[in-house]
Amino acid sequence: MATTAAEAAKAVEQPAAEQQQANGNGEQKTRHQEVGHKSLLKSDDLYQYILDTSVYPREPESMKELREVTAKHPWNLMTTSADEGQFLNMLIKLIGAKKTMEIGVYTGYSLLATALALPEDGTILAMDINRENYELGLPCIEKAGVAHKIDFREGPALPVLDDLIADEKNHGSFDFVFVDADKDNYLNYHERLLKLVKLGGLIGYDNTLWNGSVVLPDDAPMRKYIRYYRDFVLVLNKALAADERVEICQLPVGDGVTLCRRVK
Repeated sequence: MATTAAEAAKAVEQPAAEQQQANGNGEQKTRHQEVGHKSLLKSDDLYQYILDTSVYPREPESMKELREVTAKHPWNLMTTSADEGQFLNMLIKLIGAKKTMEIGVYTGYSLLATALALPEDGTILAMDINRENYELGLPCIEKAGVAHKIDFREGPALPVLDDLIADEKNHGSFDFVFVDADKDNYLNYHERLLKLVKLGGLIGYDNTLWNGSVVLPDDAPMRKYIRYYRDFVLVLNKALAADERVEICQLPVGDGVTLCRRVK
């Protein structure tokens, strides 16, 4: 979950008690402590089973090292979870993507998952407002031998997208885009990305179930950063469902991933 500095700041403001939830007896049970844990599964034991059985045994060593580096960072909640990283890696291979883009990088766990899945001459245009976080994970990316596939740009993504659109040769040239950044700009990204992704290409939007808050009543207690971005996520979900330019599939992987396949 590579989000903005503002989102991260709101997240770390929350007391540790808010990381707990009550069980049926009113007792407090600490939620799963796995870095990047955003699973919507009701059972932490079931989530751990998935990790131990299917994810960790197949996780490349470079991704494991990057996950461990990220765990030491105070904003580690922003990282993509290990199961979602595995999903992205498989997805890239299934669609045969070669030219990709990532908006929101953080330390680069999802970026590394993508880079490892791409062919040797595959490329990723990666954008994030914080190069320092990206450079935390860069040694792991370099060790994996895939740094040459990545073109990292520091700064807001919208100006970069506008520059790409200004050159018609970029229209319809991307196979896959993964967006895990500022939720208040998702629809702005969407309009631009539809010009840059090829017909049949995919856009993946992360955090579209937003910690399960999308089904909570407006007056329900929520962490500050959850409440702040919740309305943006709700508007996005409605807009994507009504957008006839794409076919969509919303999956309960991580914190919710919506895949959009461009058809018009």
